[in-house]
Amino acid sequence: MGHMSHTSFGNFTHAGQQAQQWVKELAKELYWSEPSACRLLRSVLHTVRDWLSPAEMADLAAQLPVLVRGIYFEGWNPSMPVHERTKRDFIISVRNSFGYDDDIDFDVAISAVFKLLDHHISRGEIVQVSNSMKKSLRKLWPVD
Repeated sequence: MGHMSHTSFGNFTHAGQQAQQWVKELAKELYWSEPSACRLLRSVLHTVRDWLSPAEMADLAAQLPVLVRGIYFEGWNPSMPVHERTKRDFIISVRNSFGYDDDIDFDVAISAVFKLLDHHISRGEIVQVSNSMKKSLRKLWPVD
């Protein structure tokens, strides 16, 4: 592990840029403001996190850029009961977390987040994790 000395400020800046990049892409995809896109990303990540099995949850965490992972774990309570797992429940959970907004088509918004995750995670080095993650996402988000 000779890399340790490089985990300096530069890396942190890079992490920040990566997280920002995700938010920018999402905002562009949905024609939203960046603060709204960030709020959406947070809501979906939290819902995904509470939806997956602990093993899958950890797999996904390992694939996320550092600051995105920070958002993912923010306010996490491991003893939270597991929800019913229907697509509708998933949407309601995201909507509750985001804050209700009549103007938003949450179906479209959530799909955009999954597209983003899929796009970034499938470029990850760890193919196996990427595959299991995609499976979890597919299970979570059946494309009708």
